[in-house]
Amino acid sequence: MNSTPEDGITLAVCPPLTDHDLNDLFAASWPGHEAISFAPILGRSLCWIAAHHADRLVGFVNVATDGGIHAFVLDTTVRPAERRAGLGVRLVRAAADEAKARGAEWLHVDYEPHLEGFYAQCGFRPTAAGLMRL
Repeated sequence: MNSTPEDGITLAVCPPLTDHDLNDLFAASWPGHEAISFAPILGRSLCWIAAHHADRLVGFVNVATDGGIHAFVLDTTVRPAERRAGLGVRLVRAAADEAKARGAEWLHVDYEPHLEGFYAQCGFRPTAAGLMRL
């Protein structure tokens, strides 16, 4: 999948991404982000979707898997200057399409209450879930 609408942002499935590019995106998007190696994370992923504007990474979403029919949206991230224009929804919907194409039947996501509207736009419905901090 490569799609470039009028805004010039291209979405791609599982493109090569450098730690530098991902850490730059995450540092711009998540206060307090500390640089990490993404290789172990991407190595366990079912897929990921990256959004580029020209050569700059402006969005990312990761999909992890249980190895069966369940997949999990993680790390939905859009560079602050690109927010509120539909890119996050495009990323998550593209991730859902790719997860389905790779055999997932259920896509899960955990989110904080203020993101309920965003994930509803992506097609999710709220469910009860449990969470334990380790």
